Amino acid sequence: MSQQLHPMLNIAIKAARAAGAIINRGSQDLDILKVTHKGPNDFVSEVDQAAEAAIIEILLGAYPGHGILAEESGRAHGAKNSEFTWIIDPLDGTTNFLHGFPVYAVSIALAHRGVVQQAVVYDPTRNDLFYASRGRGAYLNDKRLRVSRRTRLSDALVGTGFPFRRGDSFQRYVKMFETVMQACAGVRRPGAAALDLCYVAAGWYDGFFETGLNPWDMAAGSLMITEAGGLVGNFTGEADFLYQRELVAGNPKVYGQLVQLLAPYTAVIKADAPAADATVPAADPDAAAQALAAAIGAAPAEDAPRERKPVRIRKVEAPAESAAAPAAPATPARRGPPRPRG
Repeated sequence: MSQQLHPMLNIAIKAARAAGAIINRGSQDLDILKVTHKGPNDFVSEVDQAAEAAIIEILLGAYPGHGILAEESGRAHGAKNSEFTWIIDPLDGTTNFLHGFPVYAVSIALAHRGVVQQAVVYDPTRNDLFYASRGRGAYLNDKRLRVSRRTRLSDALVGTGFPFRRGDSFQRYVKMFETVMQACAGVRRPGAAALDLCYVAAGWYDGFFETGLNPWDMAAGSLMITEAGGLVGNFTGEADFLYQRELVAGNPKVYGQLVQLLAPYTAVIKADAPAADATVPAADPDAAAQALAAAIGAAPAEDAPRERKPVRIRKVEAPAESAAAPAAPATPARRGPPRPRG
């Protein structure tokens, strides 16, 4: 790597590569791996556990005063009250790994006072290293990453993840999937959210959405996207997404259009709002239908979605903007420099 990396990022890269070596060795002997169930369709293997142990040993060896939040061991290791927390997924895409499907990764992020500062996502099957430091850009190996330039959702390739755990709302997801699928050029679901987010940062996807995510699924990839000039938020476009189990991301133009479509399906319960059944959209589904018509027929959105006329539909007034889909979502995290119009 030619550029000078932050010392903490270097340690994270060392840890990710060590975990990747364990994963690659394990992939040669899938038939003899010990696998247990955390829940229906939710697996953990001895490779997950060994990779996580190696990561934690390296991180705490360098920074013994830091905290740890890891998928398999939670907060059992590290300092409990540190301002620094390493957020770790030792093997994102365990089900893929156990089936020999080569889409999985190691994800490591460092948060300072809740804000992600350093991020590494390592794909061991391709030896691809995605990394980012806040304010210093995102990279794949030595190549600087930028989000895509597509401006219309109708031209966009969108990544997602299907609900698979008990308690996930499949019915709500199917409605979201139908709404987005009709509005974009294609939807993909490889099965490893950390990599999906890196694909947005690289411009391979134009957008991404998923529900049921944990902090270790999102932390590293979210910094990749913002450092590559993209936006990340919850379904109503707010930046406080890390612990809300829902995420939408994309280049600025596609992000705004996805927020319009997904806002009615948010499961985030506001402090001043009555509790709602998270298995149904939080707002009238008609709002999603109106947003869908706008997204398919509208001119390219600006960075923040605005009310628009569905120009491909004759003799129809512009639909009233839904209260559930705000006209301008709060700006998440960080925006890249202005992009030329695609």
